[in-house]
Amino acid sequence: MASSSPQLETCSSESDKEAMEQIALSESPIQDIANSSTNNSIKGKPELHIKIAENFGNFFASLRENLLVVKRVVQNLWLQYIRGEKSDRIRAYQVWPGNNVFFFHGRFICGPDPRGLLLTTTSIILSSWIFAMYIGDDLPSHSSTIVTISVILTVIVFINLILVSTTDPGIIPRNDQANIEDVGTSDGTRSKRVMINGVEMKLKYCRICKIFRPPRSCHCAVCDNCVEKFDHHCPWIGQCIALRNYRFYLSFVISALVLFAYLFAFSVWRIHAKSKSGLLGMLKNCPETVALVSFSFAAIWFLAGLAIFHIYLIAVNQTAYENFRQRYADSQNPYDKGIVSNFKDVLFGPVPPSRVDFRAEVTSSWHIKATRRV
Repeated sequence: MASSSPQLETCSSESDKEAMEQIALSESPIQDIANSSTNNSIKGKPELHIKIAENFGNFFASLRENLLVVKRVVQNLWLQYIRGEKSDRIRAYQVWPGNNVFFFHGRFICGPDPRGLLLTTTSIILSSWIFAMYIGDDLPSHSSTIVTISVILTVIVFINLILVSTTDPGIIPRNDQANIEDVGTSDGTRSKRVMINGVEMKLKYCRICKIFRPPRSCHCAVCDNCVEKFDHHCPWIGQCIALRNYRFYLSFVISALVLFAYLFAFSVWRIHAKSKSGLLGMLKNCPETVALVSFSFAAIWFLAGLAIFHIYLIAVNQTAYENFRQRYADSQNPYDKGIVSNFKDVLFGPVPPSRVDFRAEVTSSWHIKATRRV
């Protein structure tokens, strides 16, 4: 009996092991399925995120390419409209031998160097912006009205600036003849003598434009044009100041003078209202006000000098070029009709139309037969 009990225990242990192995085998497929589903879900999420990211990347890349194409098309169309490029018809402004820059198919004419005009524009915009943003709202009273008036003055200044910088100053048509004999003389001399109001005036021959320049005209070396009643070439506007845009120039100078005087006065008022902190305190707390006062003060002196000088020139009916060259130092000015008549003629007299039709169609790229207008 003693020998049989160990055998029974051994059999029972072996049967228990077999039962456990069968249970383990039966559970292993379930665990494999669960593990495989878990692994697939873990692996599937990163792959899905990668695919989504790739799709978004491709979408934005294609969108960027399409936007670049649209940008190039719009730029080309804009250049064609503004500068008149790739036109089927050749117009005078496209082959004009001067140094001017034309916009809107020859409707606006500017000087060759825009840096002075850009500097002037930036100075006006920056000064008005500083006043409206930092000074106008901090004034003791009526701040909204004060800022509104400054905006109106700024708009007036810009209107005059656009007019003076884009108007034909009085360019004289060139002559396509090669010989001086063909333009009015038989002996080939380089000057003519004419009588104007009882005073003898000399007309000089321009070798570049191949014309005898009319009285009071001059060839601008910057724009490379002969200009009628030439006053000066303004580097701050980048345009010749002459017969057809002189009024706009004078209006611009006076309106800009009024604007900067206005900004200066109210900026000083603000400094006076906050003078308790002293100059060092103002430099620390309100540097923009001090900067605007300094710049406005310099602009007032410069513009006031220009305004006074040109008012004097109008009173004696001279141009800045004639005054600089002392043209009438030893002779009588044949154009001086008295102060009242001079102001009336210069400021209120009729402005002649442009002598050159820059939009006229031409047949040659080298010899432009500009339309002469009376």
